[in-house]
Formats: sequence, structure tokens, C-alpha cells
Amino acid sequence: MIGFEIHTRKRAVSAAVVEQFRRIPVANISDCMSRMTAGGARLRPMHDGTVLAGPALTVRCRPGDNLMVHKALDLAVPGDVIVVDAGGDLTNAIIGEIMTTYAASRGIAGIVINGAIRDAGTIRRNPFPVYAAGITHRGPYKDGPGEINCTIALDGMTIEPGDLIVGDEDGLLCVPYDQTDALYQAASAKHAAEEQTMAQIAAGKLDTSWVDARLKAQGCVMPSQG
Repeated sequence: MIGFEIHTRKRAVSAAVVEQFRRIPVANISDCMSRMTAGGARLRPMHDGTVLAGPALTVRCRPGDNLMVHKALDLAVPGDVIVVDAGGDLTNAIIGEIMTTYAASRGIAGIVINGAIRDAGTIRRNPFPVYAAGITHRGPYKDGPGEINCTIALDGMTIEPGDLIVGDEDGLLCVPYDQTDALYQAASAKHAAEEQTMAQIAAGKLDTSWVDARLKAQGCVMPSQG
């Protein structure tokens, strides 16, 4: 039935790729994607801030219904990130303490909910990564429909099953499966350059002459010197 189906994930980023990206800030990766990709500013870390990284197991469910999320918890393999498009609706929570505890016990790397969670206090005190758009005490329904391992989009960020999901305190990002190698090289170089900048600041040697050069190139009228 269209809209009520479990698909097979055909590929997923490797554990080695996941570990490489875990060490790079999401902002650096985002800069290397032309700052054009994001999971939406509403999706915030609800846990203690532990970094999230892993291949996506995608879920699309009806707003307020978590039947397919329960199935995804059983289908996921250790290291997976369950990414749920629940329509962004905040009326009913999709997951809470019981489901996150079960997910952690199975070695799942984290859960992303484009929707609401509950039991926020417990989740906030724990390292298991949970990203969501909001919080409500109202629980979910369990009737379906929904899909697992389908293409989803969160605020314009397209996610295919097996793509790399990374998240830190700045938010979430999806790195397409076929672009991980090139993006890792670019993001690593970006991160190294920023660490060099921080060292220059600490040494009092930061060169900011580029600011005036950019203003001049943009035609800004500057005060006369002298």
C-alpha cells in the first residue's frame, strides 16, 4: 500500500566514515556544503550534548503516530540513527523515556524527530542523542500509516536511507552517501584552518586586514586617514 510500507535499505555509510566525521564540528561541514543544507533551526538537541553521528534509518509517519517508529527500533542495527519525519507537528509526542532507553540498549546511535518528544527531563540528563522540534506531555497514537527506509526531507534537507547524519549543539546535517569522501577532506581542512585562527588569536597575531579589503571591494565609503 502506498504510504504504508517497509522498504529495504540498500546501502549505508561505514563505521569508519562515521568516526571520521564525529571529530569535525557540524558548522565546519556545513560551510563546506555552501551553507545551503540544514535540518531546520527547530530541531535542537534534547540530550546532554553528546555528538551524534551514524547512517540514517529513515521513517515517515503520520503526525502524532509512532507505530512505524516502534518498528524502526526493532529493524535498526547498532550505530544507526533513526530519523523520523513526523510532519513537524507538536501536538503529540512521538517518543519518550521508554523508547529512548530501548534504543540505547540496542546500540542505536540516536534519534531525530521532526516533531515532539516527552519525558524531556530524563532525556536531557542522558547522553543518548535525541533531536526534536519540541516537547509535549501528550502521548502518541499507534495506528499508522507510515514508511521505513524511504526518502524524507526536513526543512528542505533531503535524507536518503544510509546517508550520514551528524549533529552537535549547533544542529543537524545530512551528508549524502556519495559525497562523504570529498566533504571529509574539505571539512577537515576547514577545521584545521579554524584551529590555526584560534591559535593566532591566543598569540595576539590575528590578521584582520581582510575586513577593510572586503569593505573597499564592496564599495563602502571609508573615513579618510590622517
